[in-house]
Amino acid sequence: MFRFTSEQKEYIRTHIQGRYVLELTALFNTNFGVELQPSQMRAFIKNNGLKSGIDARIKPGNIPPNKGKKKLWAGGEATQFKKGHKPHNYVPVGSERVNGDDYVDIKIADPNKWRGKHLIIWEQHCGRTVPRGHAIIFGDGDRRNFDPDNLILVTRGQLAIMNKRGLIQKDSKLTRSGVILADIIQKIGERKRNSS
Repeated sequence: MFRFTSEQKEYIRTHIQGRYVLELTALFNTNFGVELQPSQMRAFIKNNGLKSGIDARIKPGNIPPNKGKKKLWAGGEATQFKKGHKPHNYVPVGSERVNGDDYVDIKIADPNKWRGKHLIIWEQHCGRTVPRGHAIIFGDGDRRNFDPDNLILVTRGQLAIMNKRGLIQKDSKLTRSGVILADIIQKIGERKRNSS
């Protein structure tokens, strides 16, 4: 860690006005024969509340030097995508994938919009969208069984209780019974809260 002498501190205070950190650091190093880093100078200035008086912010109405000019960069054109070009990993709309949560998704739009296959099948079968605050679960717990009779609409509250109490079974009928049981547990909880 660099220790500033009182002479060096005074030098910085008297020479900071109108100078950027790099310029001030170079002057300081030349004058005292040291190798102070700009980061050390910046820290000293900040710690001592010194100001150079330079406003380095971009002013409103300032016109950038490259305004109206095209292709100021050199190279890179050969590796850029051309209009209409599709990347090597492109998959068409309607393609399926297995996501990180082990659910099957279907691509519903370009460039990269996917939706759960079980949601799409349930909506096609029931003729309506999944209501807000609801989820579709697999009655037998098999995330590859897309039979509409295996897809059950539950509220998020029911789902939380079912997950907590282990009410999602390997049999669709038992899971449907679990939904009813979750409702009962929820009502008991509401009554207890209201009575206290």
